[in-house]
Amino acid sequence: MSRSTPELSGEVAEALEAFLRHLALERGRSPHTVRAYRGDLTRLLAGLPRPDLTALDLPLLRRWLADAHAAGTGRSTLARRAAAARTFTAWARRTGRLPTDPGARLESPRPQTALPEVLRADQAADLLDAAGAGAAENDPVALRDLLLLELLYATGIRVAELCGLDVDDVDADRRTLRVVGKGDRERTVVFGAPAERALARWLQLGRPGLARPGSPPALLLGVRGGRLDPRVARSVVHRAVTAVPGAPDIGPHGLRHAAATHLLDGGADLRYVQELLGHATLSTTQLYTHVTVDRLKVVHDQAHPRA
Repeated sequence: MSRSTPELSGEVAEALEAFLRHLALERGRSPHTVRAYRGDLTRLLAGLPRPDLTALDLPLLRRWLADAHAAGTGRSTLARRAAAARTFTAWARRTGRLPTDPGARLESPRPQTALPEVLRADQAADLLDAAGAGAAENDPVALRDLLLLELLYATGIRVAELCGLDVDDVDADRRTLRVVGKGDRERTVVFGAPAERALARWLQLGRPGLARPGSPPALLLGVRGGRLDPRVARSVVHRAVTAVPGAPDIGPHGLRHAAATHLLDGGADLRYVQELLGHATLSTTQLYTHVTVDRLKVVHDQAHPRA
């Protein structure tokens, strides 16, 4: 995971690498998060006025964010960078590398909560119908792509979680998947009959056509027999969406939003959706309530005694 950081001095570079190991090994952060923190903190620490971690103070942190804002950095990215800085300085204080925690007083802009574009239920049905028609000839890649789309929409799991599934993670009889999400948290998600049919066709007719003697036990395989790359999965979703007239240009995360939104529209409990999506807090799941306001109004009018 470590990479050389020529912009940083030995002491500062050592502190950064120790912090990144702490994130990965002790806090269980994903490789994606560790990479993002590495980039953010390398930019921050490269701006120290002297090669000494104690030069990191609150004015420097504020200038760092102000310069990024002036350069046009978005609020979500600024919030992430501020969070990275605060986490790092708190760790540096605990480990004796800083005498005080300058990041404790660092404020950052609240990230924008722009509502995601979401497929309507009829558009999702058209998407999957088109994928099903494309798999009618039982081409292995087409069968794989159909299962990919069915599972993303049926379960709302992340694309990395889907590509990380092994065949043994599937319980076809119970129609469940064992999913390992962020922070190595494991959860069980369910899927319906259409995904079950796509799964059976893939395992019987599709996967054997792509598997090689050295193939991993991955549920989804690439054309060379290796585990399917999430980037390939994203391109599959983008291509499939273009076949649906009027549909927004979404990727796998858009299907995750659609799954959650359509569940809530159908009356599912918010805490069930939280568990399905693998959100650590309910506040994250509540984003989806913003796209189901019409349904919430109907429920309120029907249920509240003073509606």
